[in-house]
Amino acid sequence: MGSRVRLAVIGCGNPARRDDGVGIEVVRQLRRCTAEGVDLIDAGTSGMDVMFRVRGAERVVIVDACRSGSSAGAIFRLPAKEAMTPVEHGFSLHGLRWDHALYAGSRMFGESFADHAEVILIEAGDIGFGLELTDPVRAAAARVVCMLEPLVRGDG
Repeated sequence: MGSRVRLAVIGCGNPARRDDGVGIEVVRQLRRCTAEGVDLIDAGTSGMDVMFRVRGAERVVIVDACRSGSSAGAIFRLPAKEAMTPVEHGFSLHGLRWDHALYAGSRMFGESFADHAEVILIEAGDIGFGLELTDPVRAAAARVVCMLEPLVRGDG
């Protein structure tokens, strides 16, 4: 990559597990309005990819599904530092999630590692096997796309 990435939007999840793929769906929809300096990334379930993408961009938005007990389609937006999860001793890098990767990155690259990153979580309704998002999560994905479009276009 020759020029610095102004914004990286990282979609996480497994699209074969219905609502768990919502982050990837948001990134897919944002591809229609991408400006120069924007990197839209389908990170799937690879936490290590997230760690290195966060380090290389001026601003980062991570989008993923969550299971908090809220109503399906609820949207949560928070600084990445609030979503970091310490890696347990003896933990394998093969199972590293993005929240672990943020924590590991802050230890490897310094406390300010994720200062420029935020997380948008969408409450999943169904994470069983299947390729379609449920209606509430599909609607939430559309709202998140509307939230992020100005940033992706360079207007925000």
